[in-house]
Formats: sequence, structure tokens, C-alpha cells
Amino acid sequence: MRRFSYTLLILFCLFFVKDSLFAKTDKYRAMWREDPSTSIVIGWNQVSGTGMTVHYDIEDYGKNILAYQYTAFPSTSNRSKGMNNYFVRIRNLLPSTTYYFVIKDSEGCSERMSFRTAPDNPYERLSIIAGGDSRNYRKARQKANSLVAKLRPHCIMFGGDMTGGDNARQWNDWFDDWQRTISAEGHLTPIIVTRGNHEYSNKTLVDLFDIPNSNAYYTLNLGGNLLKIYTLNSLIPSGGNQKKWLEKDLQNSGDFIWRFAQYHFAIRPHTAKKAERNNQLRDWATLFEQYKVQLAVESDAHCVKWTYPIRPSRAPGSDEGFIRDDENGTVYIGEGCWGAPLRRNNDNKKWTRNSGSFNQFKWIFVDQDHIEIRTIKTDNADEVIAVDPADIFSPPPGLDIWNPSKGNVLIINHSLAPDFQDHLAVKGMPSDPMLLANFEAVQNEDGVVISWMTEGESDQNKIFEIQSSNDQNSWQTIAKVSSKGQGNHQYDFFKNESGENARELYYRLREHLASDHHRVYEAKPARFAANKTKRLNKLIPERSNGMIRAKYVLEESADIAIRLVDKQSKVIARSDYKNQNSGNYLQSIDMKHFPQGQYVLTIKANEEIIKRYLVVK
Repeated sequence: MRRFSYTLLILFCLFFVKDSLFAKTDKYRAMWREDPSTSIVIGWNQVSGTGMTVHYDIEDYGKNILAYQYTAFPSTSNRSKGMNNYFVRIRNLLPSTTYYFVIKDSEGCSERMSFRTAPDNPYERLSIIAGGDSRNYRKARQKANSLVAKLRPHCIMFGGDMTGGDNARQWNDWFDDWQRTISAEGHLTPIIVTRGNHEYSNKTLVDLFDIPNSNAYYTLNLGGNLLKIYTLNSLIPSGGNQKKWLEKDLQNSGDFIWRFAQYHFAIRPHTAKKAERNNQLRDWATLFEQYKVQLAVESDAHCVKWTYPIRPSRAPGSDEGFIRDDENGTVYIGEGCWGAPLRRNNDNKKWTRNSGSFNQFKWIFVDQDHIEIRTIKTDNADEVIAVDPADIFSPPPGLDIWNPSKGNVLIINHSLAPDFQDHLAVKGMPSDPMLLANFEAVQNEDGVVISWMTEGESDQNKIFEIQSSNDQNSWQTIAKVSSKGQGNHQYDFFKNESGENARELYYRLREHLASDHHRVYEAKPARFAANKTKRLNKLIPERSNGMIRAKYVLEESADIAIRLVDKQSKVIARSDYKNQNSGNYLQSIDMKHFPQGQYVLTIKANEEIIKRYLVVK
């Protein structure tokens, strides 16, 4: 008997040693406090161990800690809800870039995970999941969580009431379930959290999600000036300081194309069991109308709705303080259903588009011209196939999209967005002496460099518009590049389209006169399949000295021009060599004083490009 017990003890010790090779961390989460295109917050529960560090890079090195170029240390930590919550705030990241990371501590290394930064310009489309109220039924919320992993949005707007009792046991379960939002290959989706009435204090969100404001109201900008998201707090006065903050920020948001708001209590809930929120109508909805907040995401009522555009009014034709206004109104969607008990949708209004009662969240696409909103039923999550990471905007097989009487897609068009197609047939435009040549798309594992040359530029207000398409019929603007002014110029634009995300895409260039209200005077429909072009070599500065070294070969003597340009196509380093002899050359450039980012290095011989590199610092 004693020998048997001794054997068990040895087996237990062996198991413990094996298990300790892995970092004692779990309950991973990702959030934003600052610019979503250049920063991230990684949070987790530290079960045991010391000396926590996050190792990260744009290259996937698996669990090879020493290979990762960057290291970050915890910025803050706390003991809350039965967990040791640690948060690393990482800054100075590249926009629209996937980063791979591991968490290392004294007991081992976590599994390799990843996150992706948001775009920093309005030309890239956004995918957002919005919903709330996950507090009661774990199976229902687990299914909704697993759909997040399969749809791979840029972020999740979560409307509060994560748990029922705001206690340690429930929060541990909730974060265990949240791990299902992590994709099969370890991709984390950032969450933007709202306080609900079942979060008993603002401190819960501060402690568990490291939100940027202890009052639990804040704003984040996505895609440059594409979208501003306001997160409001229904559990403190809607007036007073919160209203003053909201109004002041809205006054300064005129440059943004779209403005969203999310908060917990529905102003006009679509179930009779819930109270009306007249204070929010008075303090918030009036500002939504005044400052053109186009979409409001609500929770709490545990039913399903979307409305026509509405604004506050008591005029004839209004209903419960709102009236339909397709030009100036706000669309309200919601109202929860991520796992909380469902309620009957028995309080529709004149301006209700459709309502229902089932487990769901909203799937929202945002670009410069319009918003698309779909309501996704979540109960069949196990039957849904994950989206192609290179095409996160196409509904995958098995996805159950609600199809009510008014249609399955709610579209909000931007009132100021130009109808580009209306301007393609403008006649009588002046001829342009400028010549455009060598337009090409060159791919490597990190993306596509789109390049062209001009001769005889004269108009400094010219805008080059880069468009892409996967079928050569439907074109999407991905960037606008300003003219460099008079003379002959080389342009290089880098677009992230990395590794497994690479698709067959076609590119074309259009020329605008920025001073002439979007009139297109010449179209250059050159098209290239990105994944059929030659691959672009990549250079990474040496860690020891910050130098890059570019090779090129001259078959005969030539005048050499070497240019390093940044993302805005600005030349930041140059070298010229007259009548350089034939031979093999290795050109060195010191990068240590340049900011982190992506650059293009071009080498020309007698004005012909002989080598081009992507430089990633």
C-alpha cells in the first residue's frame, strides 16, 4: 500500500513538472484605451508565477521567446473578482497589422496568440459585432462567443450585463466562456465594454477591462476619421458632467464620417416590462440629432429591434417622443440577447422597422459611403463555417441571418458621401499633359506595394485614388495619395494583404482634381492580380545597429538613384551615384532614427527600377 502511494506521488510530481512548462495564465482578453490603429491592451489572469512579460512581433515565432523583437511589461494589475488581473498596454504599433505574442513568466510560456490593429485611414472597411446581456445562460453566450471567433470582426461593442450577480464565480465563468471568442489559430478580438445595471460599480470595468475612464464613459476612433464610437454610462446621471463631456466631444467630431453611440438602457425599449428612459432622450438623443450620430446600439431589454431613422419630436405623427426622419434621424438597434432571458417584443412603435425575440447580435459593416447592419441568430453557431480571413465581409456558410418583413440588411447611406459613379461620365474636361507609367502591384508575404511614375506633373492639387477589386466590376477605394507637385515623381503605396490573407485582387488608378469637387478627368484602368505578380523582398533593420542592407547587380555602368519612402510616399532617405560601374553592390541605410513603420526602398538604374524592397521596422 505504501509503495502504491509512493508511485502515485511520483506520477503527480511528473505531471506537475510537465504542466509547469506552461505559463500559469488564462482568461485572455484584448481592449483599446488609446488609438486602436497603433495600440492594444492585453489582459489576463495570472494564476501563479512572477516576472510577467509579453513578447510580440509582426512575425510568428510560435513559442520561441528569444526570436520576438519586442517586449512589454505589465502596466497595471489588480486583485478583483477572484482573479489576478494583469494588463500590458502596448503602443507604437503599425496600423492594419497582425501581431503575434506570447506571455512569459517564471513558470513557462503561454500558447502563441495574435491580435490585429485597426486601420488608420477611412478607405478600409470595418467589421463590428455589437450586442450585450450575456448574464444567465452559458450555453447561449458560449455559442454567441464562438461566432465571434468565426466572423473575425475588427472589434466587439458589448453593451453591458456580462454577468447576473457581478461576483467572482460568475466572472470566472464569463471569462472562461470568453475564450471561445479566440479563433482556432489564437486570434483575439478587442472588446469595447459598456456598464450595465448588473455591473454594480464602474470599478468592475476598470478592474477587469482596463477602460480608459473611471466614470465608464469614453470614446474611441477607428479608421482615421471614418468612425467615432461613444460609450456612455446609463448607470450614472445622463446629464451633468457626462452630458457636458458628450456635447463637447461631439462639437469637435465634425471631421468624422460616422458617429456611433452604445449604452445599456434602451431609451424606448421594445418590451412592456422595461421602463422608458426619458432622461436619456432629453440628454443624449437630442445631441444625437444635433450632431449627426447615425447609429445608437442599446441593450437591457432582452429583445430584438431595429428602427427607421428617428429624432426626438412631439409633433403630429410622432410616437413616444420620436418621429421618423430619414434624412436627419438616428437608427436605434438592440436590445441585448447574448444569453440573458429573452423577453417578448410586445411594445413596437410607429417607427419600428422590425422586432423579435431570440438570441442574437448585430454584425455591422462600415465604409465611407454606407453602413450595413445584419442581425445574426446565434443558436446554430456550431453549424457555421469560419470566414476566410482574407474576406471577412462575406457571410460564411451556415450563418443564420434574420430575414424579417423589411429585409435582412439595414443600410444607412451617408448624406454627404459623393456618388462616385455619377462623376465618371463628366464631359468636356481639359486634357492633361502629365504622363503616367510603370503602374504595377508587387506582392510579398506582408502585403502589396502599388507603384507608378509620373512625368510632367503640374497640378499640386491632384489626387491619385487607388482602387481594388476581386472581380474587376465592383471597385473599392483603398487609398488617396496627394500629388507631389511639379516635375517627375515616383509613387509607392503599401497595402497590408499578408500571407494566408493574400487573394487575387486587381488594382487600378484614378486621377482627381482635389480643387474641383471630385470631378474625374481621366481614368487609368490598369489592373493587376496581386497574387500573380513577382514577390517583393523584405528588409528588417539589424537589431545591433539599426542598419538595412540592400543588394543590387549592375550588368553595365549606370546612374543610380536610391530612394527610401514612407507610407505617405515621402522620400526620407536618398543616395545618387553617377556612372556607377557594373558589378555587385550592397547599399546600407541607417534606420535607427526613423519611427517604426513600413517603408519602400527603390533602386533605379538610368531611371529604370531594378530593385524594390519592403522595409519593416
